[in-house]
Amino acid sequence: MATIASRPARITLATNVVALCIGAFIVFSSLDWQRVDMPLLVALAACAIASDLQAMRTGATKVRISGSFLALILAMVFLGPAPAALLGIITVAVGWFGSREDPHYLVSNLATYCWVPLIGASAFAGVRDGLGLQSVDPGYYLLVFALFFAALAMNFAWVAVSVSRVTGEPLLTLTRRALPPVLPSELVSAVFAVGLVKFYDSLGLVALVFFALLLGTFQYILRELLLSQQRSDQLASFQMGMLSALAHTLDLRDRKTARHSAAVARYAREIASAAGCSDEELELVHTAGLLHDLGKFVFPDSILKGGGKLSDSDWEIVKTHPEEGARLVSQIEGYGPVAEIIRTHHERIDGSGYPNGLRGDQIPKLARMISVADTYDVMTARDSYREPVSSELAIAELRRVAGTQLDADFVELFAELIGAADVAFHHGEDADFDRELQTARRVRAYAIPTRTSG
Repeated sequence: MATIASRPARITLATNVVALCIGAFIVFSSLDWQRVDMPLLVALAACAIASDLQAMRTGATKVRISGSFLALILAMVFLGPAPAALLGIITVAVGWFGSREDPHYLVSNLATYCWVPLIGASAFAGVRDGLGLQSVDPGYYLLVFALFFAALAMNFAWVAVSVSRVTGEPLLTLTRRALPPVLPSELVSAVFAVGLVKFYDSLGLVALVFFALLLGTFQYILRELLLSQQRSDQLASFQMGMLSALAHTLDLRDRKTARHSAAVARYAREIASAAGCSDEELELVHTAGLLHDLGKFVFPDSILKGGGKLSDSDWEIVKTHPEEGARLVSQIEGYGPVAEIIRTHHERIDGSGYPNGLRGDQIPKLARMISVADTYDVMTARDSYREPVSSELAIAELRRVAGTQLDADFVELFAELIGAADVAFHHGEDADFDRELQTARRVRAYAIPTRTSG
């Protein structure tokens, strides 16, 4: 059965269809073809359509980078409401052949690019005439700048509401995810729009030639940068997959390792959340928890599977695993902070840990969280190398070594988490490495097919 995330909400689709029909009626009933600057309309349409056909999407949020919005701003300023709306409708309709968006997104974009120019151009003309602004006045160009962001806000709001209704994603969450990445380029585009208005007033259609050349160059450079970033993201995903495969291979040698890593990742993330860490730090400690024992690849089976007492030479091998794990993880671009946490997760507050004998605040705080989680899971898990103890006894032991082996503040935070009635994990037997790995990747499956200027 289809869900709301896989089909358009009927009321949203109906609303957009009605809005499009009303808007189109207003456009075509109010158009005065004799007063339309046809050369400018055709030139702007050519730039907008060419830009839309060359547009590309930006990563997981799927926000479309296109120059058609700039052309639309110029149309609002120089052509007026109905011609600008006609340009918007034509641009979206022709651009659809290049994007092949789902029909409900097409209808949403058609309605948006019809009503945004109608409202924006009408408001611009009303304010301009009301204040008596001319193209020689600085206030005129401030008004163009304000028009750009007002139109952008209307454009995003219309499409975001439609997408939120279709996917079920909260509007605020969607806005935080999709809008910030494009705001810097929008600021540049707004300045670019003001400059184009100024040059068009001075040079006429010649300014549009420069506009087309600059836009084409900008889109080419931006496309190459985005493709490079996407290739980098794909490589990082592949490398993360390789690390996952290594962890699973280690699990074949020692069945408890993947489960233990997943439990430590989950516990450490909860500690970080209770400590008020940022979202970035939550992701960082979770990933480090998943990979903290990767260096155990260097262990021979006599150490990895053996339950007896370690010899001095065995113990020296054991103490190499944080450094070995960090060395493996550091090969992934951007994973330096994760590697540093892995390297230091066996350091102790009193300086008696390994590999470098760090003490106190010299140890990264996220590594100190992992130490607490690691110690707790080793004591309570039934597949540990030692006889498991209850959560109560494990917490008592954590408190006993707090201030010497472990960070006392993080021990108390963890004790509060374990003691809370709503915490579902008192032991980590149900921890699943693959599930926690997917949490670390946090990849969104659906798109936001809206447009922005390039």
